[in-house]
Amino acid sequence: MGYAKWSTSTYNQYRAQYAGRSRDDIFQNNRNGQISEALNPYGLTFRESRDSVAHPNALAIGIFLDVTGSMGRIPELLIRHKLGTMMDTLLQHGVTDPQVMFSAIGDQYTDRAPLQVGQFESGATEMNLNLSQLYLEGGGGGQAKESYQLAWLIAGYHTAIDCYEKRGQKGFLFTVGDEMSWDLLDANYLRQLMGYSEGRSYTTQALLRKAQEQYQVYHIHINETGYRNSPAVLQYWRDLLGENFLVLDDHRVLAELIASVIASQQGANMDQLTQSFDVNTAQQLQQSLKDLPGASKKTPQIKFDGWFSR
Repeated sequence: MGYAKWSTSTYNQYRAQYAGRSRDDIFQNNRNGQISEALNPYGLTFRESRDSVAHPNALAIGIFLDVTGSMGRIPELLIRHKLGTMMDTLLQHGVTDPQVMFSAIGDQYTDRAPLQVGQFESGATEMNLNLSQLYLEGGGGGQAKESYQLAWLIAGYHTAIDCYEKRGQKGFLFTVGDEMSWDLLDANYLRQLMGYSEGRSYTTQALLRKAQEQYQVYHIHINETGYRNSPAVLQYWRDLLGENFLVLDDHRVLAELIASVIASQQGANMDQLTQSFDVNTAQQLQQSLKDLPGASKKTPQIKFDGWFSR
């Protein structure tokens, strides 16, 4: 997958279409109350990010969005407003061949659709379809834990990516949410969810290590909910991921944050990245990225051109 080219004008056409539509008009599986078969992980073999004539240096980017509780506003924000910002930022800062897989996670103990797995895509139409197929279940178990480790299971065991296989270059994997992760994927549960025949359980730490073989793994904590500044949640992720744990105080800047992490780790200048946005976005990014290698410590300068990216 991922053979199409990104088109900002095509994405803007989708944005215009969505202006007068409700969330359920866009995410029609919400009306059905069930997962799209295209995203069902049962029997999944591999999701592939492959080089092509259009994308000779494909870079695999997995974005797993928490769709429990209020987190459903984030895929809606991305598809309505920010997908273009993310892709344009990547392309303008030297990431020439991004292939993005939008997926979703929930709660393995309470949700009907705790895992939804998209495809690696590069075109506006294909990414728009991928996002709009998500079922925003809005569940969760209320125990300060969701199943983020399912993203690491998919990345570690169910993706095949040319950036790593051909060039030894790790892809990027982001989980986005506001809670901690469960500690275990039980063998019996995996038979039910994935269709596994073998009886093997996985710890969260083992799944993370497996995903880290092929990906730079990040978690972005949306610091706006009941777990805002939660010492237990923040320390959990710091212990697990160190500097690859990022805290975001404004979910509206998520697209810019993801693009900035990728571009900066691919060699883009962090000062130039942050100063390409309006001052509020730049300040949010600098706060989130302050511990990331290569992050700037400078105060962003306001651009007096009358235009803002938000």
